[in-house]
Amino acid sequence: MQTHFEFELPAWVAPFLAQRGDIYATPEDRIALAIALSAENIKQNTGGPFGAAIFDAAGRLIAPGVNLVPSKNCSILHAEMVAIALAQQTLGRYDLSNGGKEIYELAASTEPCAMCFGAVPWSGVKRLLCGARDEDARAVGFDEGAKLNEWPEALKERGIEVTRDIERQAAVDVLNGYAKQQGTIY
Repeated sequence: MQTHFEFELPAWVAPFLAQRGDIYATPEDRIALAIALSAENIKQNTGGPFGAAIFDAAGRLIAPGVNLVPSKNCSILHAEMVAIALAQQTLGRYDLSNGGKEIYELAASTEPCAMCFGAVPWSGVKRLLCGARDEDARAVGFDEGAKLNEWPEALKERGIEVTRDIERQAAVDVLNGYAKQQGTIY
């Protein structure tokens, strides 16, 4: 019986990020990083076509995330979950907002699935940026789970601002490329 759980990002992530800098000034820059992580994750064959990252209010990268589901045989290792967990470990707290005192943002290459949607409010992020839509992931075969139709409004009611369709076509291109090369769909 295994009594502990650990994960780490693939070895390519640190040098990949080192070429890009630490500050991502605009929402488009932040989503572009999430999309670039998703594309590189496919290229490196280390997981599915999803990338995410947590940023502070100044646009400073706190933690990247890539999908590790197929490479680590763990269904919870979605890019958003990985980024959230690493940010919480980096900051040393489960509530990224530090009791509402700080603003952190999650940028995701694709809108959150049902599991990641559930994690967003509990993580303490105050902003969510999304590239591709839920229906774009479903169109290539991913099971996004049951989620409220009005999920952006549900997050807004909890004090989380949602911005959708940032660089949507670039994110959709990554999903379509993954499906075209017959990557694992789960």
